[in-house]
Amino acid sequence: MCKKIAPKAGAGKLVAIFKGRKYNGNRIDEERQAIDMLTMEIWQGLLIPLLGTSLGAACVYVLKRELSRGVQKALMGFAAGVMVAASVWSLLIPAMEGSAALGRLAFLPAFAGFWAGTLFLLLLDHVIPHLHLDADKAEGMACSLPKTAMLVLAVTLHNIPEGMAVGVVFAGWLAGNADITLSGAFALSLGIAIQNFPEGAIISLPLRAEGMNKHKAFGAGVLSGVVEPLGAALTIVAASFVVPVLPYLLAFAAGAMLYVVVEELIPEMSAGEHSDIGVLAFAAGFTVMMALDVALG
Repeated sequence: MCKKIAPKAGAGKLVAIFKGRKYNGNRIDEERQAIDMLTMEIWQGLLIPLLGTSLGAACVYVLKRELSRGVQKALMGFAAGVMVAASVWSLLIPAMEGSAALGRLAFLPAFAGFWAGTLFLLLLDHVIPHLHLDADKAEGMACSLPKTAMLVLAVTLHNIPEGMAVGVVFAGWLAGNADITLSGAFALSLGIAIQNFPEGAIISLPLRAEGMNKHKAFGAGVLSGVVEPLGAALTIVAASFVVPVLPYLLAFAAGAMLYVVVEELIPEMSAGEHSDIGVLAFAAGFTVMMALDVALG
């Protein structure tokens, strides 16, 4: 659970920086530098998950063959564990703490936001054409896209809620939410980046195995993760206009992430011959993300 911080530690008062002060040239320069540093910190946080995807996609340069089925199960389980822990510690708990003024009804924003996020991903799942690993039939609207494009779209669809999750946590910090710290926001980014590493590899290596050259396979892996910083940035912009609904947005991202876990990751880690590796990897991912959030948050 994220620690509480004093309001002055929240970055959320950019407007307040300029209120009620008499400026000279040096003061203006100092405030501009502060805003520049703040902007750079935010972009660093938003780009960390993309770095994880890119490093995973770069495996195409060092591995000659596609990952074994057992390794894929382990990676899917680990990613699922990270996403479940992030949904609870980084999103749902802060959403309910941010609604504490509602008393016994503090769960309502989290309840409503969670369902909205789940239904939003359900809609995208039925609209966006995509193909899961080892699947013979594409999901979503019928189209004539090549298999490569639909594989990338499947991971892109998966990455949308992750980008939203990172963006809404940084938006909460910017808004001065006492339940969200900068280190907590970076912990979430780092956790998402860790579970993005195998996703990048799971996209690029099969494409390489099917005959695509290394550079194009690497590019496809990276492309699947570009939606994360873009989605995060758009979420921050949206939250800046509707700060009172921040608890709803936190829960919305949690609902979207858990939809991906239940609809995609758990079935894929459990497919085929029975194995405990997916469950153990899930537990590892869950505890790693939990430790990151509590220790760094």
